[in-house]
Amino acid sequence: MTPQHFLTLAIRPALSLLPMRMNSPRAEALILAIALQESKLQHRRQMNGGPARSYLQFERNGVAGVLGHHASARIAERMCGELDIRPTVEAVYTAIEFHDVLAAIFGRLLLWTLPDSLPERGEEDAALHQYLSAWRPGRPHPEFWKANYTRAWTAIEGEHHGEGRSGSGQRSGHSG
Repeated sequence: MTPQHFLTLAIRPALSLLPMRMNSPRAEALILAIALQESKLQHRRQMNGGPARSYLQFERNGVAGVLGHHASARIAERMCGELDIRPTVEAVYTAIEFHDVLAAIFGRLLLWTLPDSLPERGEEDAALHQYLSAWRPGRPHPEFWKANYTRAWTAIEGEHHGEGRSGSGQRSGHSG
């Protein structure tokens, strides 16, 4: 899948279902960069038989974290209801492999559990820190992060043709 397709078919529909304060170009960029970093938008199931699912490579613990965190649990449960998915770890984990909107929702909600503001374009180190804090990848490959984060922003800005978007969804966490 191309970054533009994932943005159009998964990330934007997902963010449109969430509270407006969670929707911003920064959120789009970070979710897209994480998908590029985790799966290159090529693998819905972790290679070599690993447990991760979806282009965002969620494991059961990540799903459980979103469903159980005080900042995301109610919203996650409501989103599952709207998408006809039982709000259980096993049901979401099974569905998320092929349900890109659900995966993007859970990606945004996982970022929402972090206390820091979402990074701007050019803040690759801050974005990498948030990715590492939220996803806790076993093999993070930081050498690819800057290119993936830049590619994500390029896709977003290409979609907007320089119009720019404003939005109050600038914070990762629930406190802002």
